[in-house]
Amino acid sequence: MKIEEIKPYSKQGHKSEQVEQMFDSIAPAYDFMNRAMTLGIDKWWRKVATKAVRKAQPEHILDVATGTGDFAINLLQRVKPNRGIIGIDLAQGMLNIAKQKADKAKLNNIEFLQADCLNLPFDNNQFDAVTVAFGVRNFENLTEGFLQMHRVMTCGGLLCVLELSTPRNPIVKFFYDIYTMHIIPAMGALKSGDRNAYRYLPQSIAAVPQGEQMLDIMRKAGFSDCTYQTLTLGTCTLYLAKKL
Repeated sequence: MKIEEIKPYSKQGHKSEQVEQMFDSIAPAYDFMNRAMTLGIDKWWRKVATKAVRKAQPEHILDVATGTGDFAINLLQRVKPNRGIIGIDLAQGMLNIAKQKADKAKLNNIEFLQADCLNLPFDNNQFDAVTVAFGVRNFENLTEGFLQMHRVMTCGGLLCVLELSTPRNPIVKFFYDIYTMHIIPAMGALKSGDRNAYRYLPQSIAAVPQGEQMLDIMRKAGFSDCTYQTLTLGTCTLYLAKKL
C-alpha cells in the first residue's frame, strides 16, 4: 500500500486533515512518547542530522513538519543561521508547544507557523536549507511535498530528511515488529488516549519509501547528490540532497 493511502483514522477523506487531527489530539503526550518509543535515541538522531546541516552553513532554514519544535530549536542553537529558522506544521496543538519551548528558552530568530507542506506560503528560492524530521511519511503527497521544498530552496541549498525506517536484519525486525505493532500502540493509548494514532505509526513506517526508493522520489523532484545513511540498526534513516 502506498504511503499516501495510510491514514490515521479512516480510509475515506484527506490524509492531511486526519494527520492534523491526530497530532492535535496527541500533542500533550507527543514528547513523552517520542522519548519512550525510542528510548531517548531520537535525540541522538537529531544531533547527527544537525551536524550534517551545520556543515552546509545555511543562513536561513525552513523546518517542515516541525511538530513540537525539537529539531528546529536544535538547529537554531547549534547551526546558528544568521537569518533564523521558520518551523511549519499542520497541527496548531503541536505548534503551541513549540512556541512555549522557544519562549521558555528565550530564543530569538525562530518563528513557528501553521502551514501545509503541499502549499508552502513562501516565495521561490527563500531558504538555503530545508529540513524534515519524522514527517515525510505523514505527507498527503510525498512527491508534491518534495517539489514544494525544492521550489523554496536556493540553488546550492541542502535538503535534510530524518525518517523512521524498517530494519532489514530479520532478527532485529522480529523484535522491532513486536515492539512497534503491539507495545507502542498500548503505551500510546494509555498516555494519549488515542490508540489509532500509535497504530498508524508502524503502518506508516512500513509504507514509506525507504533507501533508494526515497532517493528516486527526491531526484524526480529535482534534487541532486542524493544520499542516505541508516542509523541504529536501520530503525532510522538520514537522507541528504542538494538543489543545484
